[in-house]
Amino acid sequence: MQKGSVAFYTLGCKLNYSETSTLGRMILEEGYVIKPFHQPADIYVINTCSVTDNADKKCKKVVKQALKNAPGAYIIVVGCYAQLKPEEISSIEGVDLVLGAAEKFNLTKYITSITEEDRKLKKKRYFVGDIAEVQTFKSAYSFGERTRTFLKVQDGCDYSCSFCTIPLARGQSRSNTIANVLENIKKIAAQGVSEIVLTGVNIGDFGKNNGTEKTETFLELVNNLEQTQDIKRFRISSIEPNLLTNEIIEFVAGSEKFVPHFHIPLQSGNKKILKLMRRRYLRELYSDRVNYIKSLMPSCCIGVDVITGFPGETAEDFLDTYQFLIQLDISYLHVFTYSERADTLAVSMENVVPQKIREERTRQLRNLSDKKKRYFYEQFVGTQRPVLFEEETDGEFMYGFTDNYIKVKTLYDPLLVNEIVDVKLLAVNAAGDMEAEEILEKTSILA
Repeated sequence: MQKGSVAFYTLGCKLNYSETSTLGRMILEEGYVIKPFHQPADIYVINTCSVTDNADKKCKKVVKQALKNAPGAYIIVVGCYAQLKPEEISSIEGVDLVLGAAEKFNLTKYITSITEEDRKLKKKRYFVGDIAEVQTFKSAYSFGERTRTFLKVQDGCDYSCSFCTIPLARGQSRSNTIANVLENIKKIAAQGVSEIVLTGVNIGDFGKNNGTEKTETFLELVNNLEQTQDIKRFRISSIEPNLLTNEIIEFVAGSEKFVPHFHIPLQSGNKKILKLMRRRYLRELYSDRVNYIKSLMPSCCIGVDVITGFPGETAEDFLDTYQFLIQLDISYLHVFTYSERADTLAVSMENVVPQKIREERTRQLRNLSDKKKRYFYEQFVGTQRPVLFEEETDGEFMYGFTDNYIKVKTLYDPLLVNEIVDVKLLAVNAAGDMEAEEILEKTSILA
């Protein structure tokens, strides 16, 4: 029996996407219909992020859009922002229910308990427990796109970086077991998925559970995944440089399934700022990791997270970071403008950088990222790489990614969707995508 319709919207990271998809499957099992967010629905569920101030503002914007789609709809907000600021979210016009980090996995219970009186009176409620009491790991993976799945293997973080609210929003580091991960992979493989992206808050800490010593390790996990027959390739999402060991790098270099692509947070290339950020490494360790990766895998793609305008960052400090990034053999940057987050150490630090200067530094690093990415792409013009093509298309062209994360564009062919094929890379176009000549019975060349 159909109980009504629910639409989801996800803000933030790959981990949030995996959890939203899992919540959607739970809702379907209860007899509800899932609708696209842009369509009218009885209930809207917004899964939030709180890494930056912009994410908070976007939550409000999404609530407004949901009510435009369906005035009078029941609005539920879950996720990191919900855990940190339940009263603030509850005060947003149109929000009816707020669920914290643990409570969101009981979404079906809360939805099925919604009464007509709740809808008419628009009675606001929030259920948010103490994050320190969240002890269990909740498994999750994204679903709906055959090509690629985000598989959650770890949650929470035991680090205390001075700018970060994630430990406050998600609690202590805790992990799935290797056995359970393998069971999830069987379910994912049954849907015909070709690539799995391993995700978490701090996946290098895989095996830790609420302060206990590791019973399993990330290296053991990837070694077990290498033996699976059902998935064609695996990709590691963001991993901390101090947890990216030589053994993990060597494993990927010799792997048949794990692709040559790492995303390694740096945050700053300046020693003083790294210490103020309370990061667990200095830049020498970071450059050592990059150099070792490139020595074993010259074609490896390396992505970097950087924060601009952290308190105390002088013009000289920023230039130090900029010069450090120029000389690093990296492929692209994810640049974040520092934003003050309540209940962090950084929010009370002195020598605050003016907003306009923060934004200008972000602009400069994003320009550098464009140059780094183009240089990386151009190294592979004329070579062949395996490309996994996706369903994304404008009707004329389709897209895919090489093993080393080069975005490839070719003429649309439905037979290529979710297929890994060897492709000759021809040129980098004005949009920054790689034009391709597909190595099959026919050839497609882009304008």
